Amino acid sequence: MAGIGSRRQPSARAMMLTLLGEYMLPEPDDAWTSAVLATFGRLGVAEKATRQALMRTSNAGWLRPVKDGRRTRWRLTPAARTMLADGAERIYSFGPATEWDGHWVLVAARVPDSDRRARHLVRTRLTWAGFGSLGPGLWISPHPEREAEAVAVLKDAGLADGAHVFTARRSDLGDVRSLVEQAWDLSAIEAAYVGFNAEFSAAAPRDVLTRQLELVHAWRRFPAIDPALPRELLPSKWSGATAARLFTDRHERWLADARREWRRLNGCATSP
Repeated sequence: MAGIGSRRQPSARAMMLTLLGEYMLPEPDDAWTSAVLATFGRLGVAEKATRQALMRTSNAGWLRPVKDGRRTRWRLTPAARTMLADGAERIYSFGPATEWDGHWVLVAARVPDSDRRARHLVRTRLTWAGFGSLGPGLWISPHPEREAEAVAVLKDAGLADGAHVFTARRSDLGDVRSLVEQAWDLSAIEAAYVGFNAEFSAAAPRDVLTRQLELVHAWRRFPAIDPALPRELLPSKWSGATAARLFTDRHERWLADARREWRRLNGCATSP
């Protein structure tokens, strides 16, 4: 997980997906091009890059352009609404695990070196589901409720016939902390949380519209890098719980004003 602790400036396309989920998904109205341009302009994104992000997002099947004379409105597709709603549920509810019964899920799957698609699919989707890797073809998670998700990943990758999935307790042989350190780079995740807490410590942003976008965009990476381990598996110094409380507080505090400003921009649309 090299590079987890250093957050780069997000691309216009990545920030576009955050805008879709944060401002377009909850609203019944389409988004005018001018509202998107104005929002991204406040973020320092050039108009050309914003228009390219809109077109690429549309080409990917997330947005549909609706012409109104010379102007264009953007409408979420049904597939986009489903995907954004699923993502929003995961992002807004994400936080440290509360209770654990000591069970682990183990996935053993041999991926042929020549099958790059399957290797990429297994790695990205099992990581998103909170699994850590103990070596080639061996994944673990302290979330037994995600066994079905692991099975679905293996089926989608075409590896179900030669794979095995177990739910079991671990014996006392060996040090569980060493196992956790081998499977997940917790020090890098901790550094990312420390950075998040420092960046969003201020409670009164000058521009609540863009700050809310930046907040959600920064937070949405954590479900992909943090396995949400039980408290007993975490190091004594862990900033994840503080970050989760901070995100919830800031998001709820800024939400009404941020969406009010989005509606104002979208209602005052004038440009194509």
